Amino acid sequence: MICGIDLGTTNSLLGVVEAGFPILLADESGSRLTPSAVSFPQDEAAPPLVGTPALRQRIIHPELTLTSIKRLMGQTTRVGPKHNLPEEISALILGHLKKMGEAAMGQPLTRAVITVPAYFNDSQRAATKRAGELAGFTIERILNEPTAAALAYGLDKLDERSKIAVYDLGGGTFDISILEMRAGVFEVLSTTGDTRLGGDDIDQALLDALILQTGTPPSPAARARLWEAAIAAKHALSSSDSHLLTLPFFDGTRSLEVSLTRTQLEAVARPIIEKTRTHCQRALADARLTPADIHQVILVGGSTRMPLVHQIVADIFGQPPNTSQHPDEAVAMGATIQAGILEGSLRQILLLDVTPLSLGLETFGGLMNVIIPRNTTIPCKAGEMFTNAVPNQPSMLVRVLQGEREMARDNWELGQFAIEFDPGPKGSARVGVQFEIDQNGLLRVLARNTLTQTDRVLEIASTAVDVTDERVESMVSESVAYAIEDMRERIFVEASHKANELLPALDMALAQAGSLIPPDDRERIEAAAAETRAALITGEAARLKAAVTALDHATEQLAAAIVEQAMEASLHRRGLL
Repeated sequence: MICGIDLGTTNSLLGVVEAGFPILLADESGSRLTPSAVSFPQDEAAPPLVGTPALRQRIIHPELTLTSIKRLMGQTTRVGPKHNLPEEISALILGHLKKMGEAAMGQPLTRAVITVPAYFNDSQRAATKRAGELAGFTIERILNEPTAAALAYGLDKLDERSKIAVYDLGGGTFDISILEMRAGVFEVLSTTGDTRLGGDDIDQALLDALILQTGTPPSPAARARLWEAAIAAKHALSSSDSHLLTLPFFDGTRSLEVSLTRTQLEAVARPIIEKTRTHCQRALADARLTPADIHQVILVGGSTRMPLVHQIVADIFGQPPNTSQHPDEAVAMGATIQAGILEGSLRQILLLDVTPLSLGLETFGGLMNVIIPRNTTIPCKAGEMFTNAVPNQPSMLVRVLQGEREMARDNWELGQFAIEFDPGPKGSARVGVQFEIDQNGLLRVLARNTLTQTDRVLEIASTAVDVTDERVESMVSESVAYAIEDMRERIFVEASHKANELLPALDMALAQAGSLIPPDDRERIEAAAAETRAALITGEAARLKAAVTALDHATEQLAAAIVEQAMEASLHRRGLL
């Protein structure tokens, strides 16, 4: 089995082709995005942390935590407390992905396709290949990210001689590539970019603006907390017009509460995003093309979620960008498709039709989880891994939905079935769900218990049965009309789910920590917990989300204390203390 990997500046992902379906694998928390972060513990004997745990350490020990290492690939600069080469740090991230993928698939993963920016030079590509080898992979191919993105968007199925612009604005790098598709082969006509331009720069600019408002430079730990809050604010303002940033006692006795608007964020971000315009114009000139020659512009990279990016891209190319794919996942999905082609489990297919509405599943809390977005070209395949949401759950109901609303009840049900598994702790079950729409519009949903290899299959005559143009238009119109209410309800459901998990665990942690937590910290944590419980009762989405975020921040020192306590206990047991 060959896996596909997007080794990203901000996040990294791994996918495989399973039973003919390209799927991206999730970690034990259910996230497919693994932060490209590595943190070295203060105890030199302890192994480095990778991913989300490492990112959390950035707040406590920013000097020991490394991020955006992709910007340094191919350089001989040594980084971190152990003076590692950039490819050695990247190898730790790839090794973490490898371990995660093997746990999900139940078999070794030794071969990989890894993506790189199209403008990466030989030394950067060689460093990426070496990172994969250090992680235990045989690298079958180093794939250009624009080509991977085009595969994910299904652009290999367009008419011949189609010209595509791939606008990739990630966390740390930007590149723009002009591709021409001829007979299923992608040729890069031109590419340019900036290895020092990305969402990180927007985060830094917003952070600097916030620091000016505080009046006094914060401590390193407080600065790290403020950085995380700035990133969260940027993400929130991609889907809402305002965001309340709150950091209680973020720098000792100081608290911070700032109301940010999308207009304020865009004023900070515009000079940075506008830098991409020159690169786009240069790429067009190098390819001897004008914006009118471009058939489609596709967006890649998490930073393209910003509405301002959509506006600027539309202005540059004279057409709205294609946003049908998940910007964070497109490159990884393309790498997975390429891996499937190399191992012979996928083949080239022709464009025949598109899905009229999004297809997905009902998930915990009655939410709609989209698997195949609206207007995806068919034939197509997509999948995701799920687990049991509650302890001792004996089965999982797979309820297949079609529609554009955030809540499952507001979409149309196409069918349902249950897949059984052995009862166990929360998160112990692994169920892979894969959607396939063939050239005739027939939907096949496969659910597999990956531990027992037990399959259940649901075949639906057509995803377009009783879906007239009028009903599709009505569904899309309702999704716009009720967008604010739907998103508010989704935010509340997701935040309440997190709160109901966090509060009982917090009670146990406080009891376990005992005197390790100073009285002032304990009082602050208990106050944040009380506010979270109160917000749960009110049903106010914004208040609950803010309360859960504040509770997360308030418990950071508690989490660190418990980790240190566990490490000391482990060292005592081993006779090292």
